[in-house]
Amino acid sequence: MADVKPFFCVRPTQELASRVAALPYDVYNRAEAKEAALKDLLSFLNIDRAESNLPDSVDTYDPIVYAKAKELLDARIAEGTYVTDNEECYYVYELIMDGRSQTGIVACASIDDYVNGVIKKHENTREEKEQDRIRHVDTCNAQTGPIFLAYPSNAVIADVMAAYKKTEPLYAFTADDGIAHNVWRVAKPADVAAIRDAFSKMNAIYIADGHHRAASAVKVGLKRRAEAGSYTGKEEFNYFLSVLFPEDCLMILPYNRVVKDLNGLSTEEFFAAVGENFSVRRIGSEPYAPAAKGTFGMFLDDVWYELTARENLAAITDPVAALDVSLLQDYLLGPVLGIGDPRVDKRIDFIGGIRGLGELERRVHSDMKVAFSMYPTQITELFAVADAGRLMPPKSTWFEPKLRSGLFIHKLS
Repeated sequence: MADVKPFFCVRPTQELASRVAALPYDVYNRAEAKEAALKDLLSFLNIDRAESNLPDSVDTYDPIVYAKAKELLDARIAEGTYVTDNEECYYVYELIMDGRSQTGIVACASIDDYVNGVIKKHENTREEKEQDRIRHVDTCNAQTGPIFLAYPSNAVIADVMAAYKKTEPLYAFTADDGIAHNVWRVAKPADVAAIRDAFSKMNAIYIADGHHRAASAVKVGLKRRAEAGSYTGKEEFNYFLSVLFPEDCLMILPYNRVVKDLNGLSTEEFFAAVGENFSVRRIGSEPYAPAAKGTFGMFLDDVWYELTARENLAAITDPVAALDVSLLQDYLLGPVLGIGDPRVDKRIDFIGGIRGLGELERRVHSDMKVAFSMYPTQITELFAVADAGRLMPPKSTWFEPKLRSGLFIHKLS
């Protein structure tokens, strides 16, 4: 059963929240992070990517960087940019993008639930990416970037969130990218108890986004346990900062593909090979976004096509093999275009759906040969893969809108 608890939140003052809130650290390269961070020194990106405040000659992963992050965080707390709530609370966090609302609960999830599989994952993590956040969390003694979790929709939690959304928010601002952010603090004992009890009855919660942050937070918690020698399980390092969303409010965008060449095939040979497992229909110059599972858009030589998986592919029931990203990889990108391992092959690139189909056309006109637009993976497919203890192929999901860092901070001690 899931242990999802309220916490003593360190958070920005109302008047500074919009300046502090920042996109996740990993959506930027170093140059982009520095440019964005230095636009406003209160932006949490200065702490998340503290190398932005150091000479370019300093390595991104130098211990000096993490020390700088702690220095900046401590300074912001001392000067009053942040306040600490005097009681354990949950928070209702609403994000609105293009008129569509997505509302979840800010809380702390248990590292034991992660270790024991109550919190389920669908992606592998890379050690080098984990180490960066391990050092950041451990040095700052705080978790600052929430993990994006999903749970089966629950009427009790939905009713509590709906009631708070009718009241005056703690924060209400629209970021530069047009995403609106609204936050309400849940402190009434009855509401806190109702939320905690509802989560405690769930057999599974799922990581939607933030696998590396989750793995890093858990490893810091386990490290703190080892260092302490004895622990009760109630210490803050036994939990990690999360925002939990009901499955029915989430939207997954497609993760599109572009490939550099046709693997030595002529156009005629390529179409013949594709036709073995997909029916091909010419669309024309109008960009094509698939409207159903098992269909794909393809942009080649300034023409869009619709590809539809043939019956033998549509009959696949394995939760991983049946994913559209698997069908494209296993029956086209691999055997036809020679993309063996998409995680390392330099001939393929991945384009998040937020960037639109125009970005696919731009890439084909610049440095790629062919593009594929995808039907987005469904949240039920993600749950099925995780429930089976399996992993999704790389670049299977793109979640929008992105959670902001710096709005909620969980201190480990």
